[in-house]
Amino acid sequence: MAQAKTGDKVTVHYTGRLEGGEIFDSSECHEDDCGCESGPMEFVIGEGQVIPGFEQAVIGMSPGDEKTVTIPVAEAYGERIEEMVAVVDRTEIPPDLELAVGLSLEVTQEDGQAFPVLITEVTETTVTLDANHPLAGKELTFDLKLVEIG
Repeated sequence: MAQAKTGDKVTVHYTGRLEGGEIFDSSECHEDDCGCESGPMEFVIGEGQVIPGFEQAVIGMSPGDEKTVTIPVAEAYGERIEEMVAVVDRTEIPPDLELAVGLSLEVTQEDGQAFPVLITEVTETTVTLDANHPLAGKELTFDLKLVEIG
């Protein structure tokens, strides 16, 4: 039977969990009648479309294979970088924006490159913005099922 390798387009069902068992993402619905339109994820192994540890876990699997893998921080979203957290004066943020902890914003740098940030604190005078990926610094566990190769 064929085994997934670099360059293959694969279709994978997955459920991602944090260290405490909390599901952070899944291609399958885990609640009765939730109404979600989930489905398996497709990607090409080796093109960097998913985190490195996820790609490596799929290599060698055959259609129908299932396994659970734990991906260390370095092969997931990396360590949290404190330099990617900035406290800015509220006057630097457009006054029409509604600010709330947990809200995601897009920041544009002077060179025109845009990137997402998460509001982690709001005070009367400042807003704390975090450009780290929300899963940075976390070990991730995935239940995987290879649906298809090709």
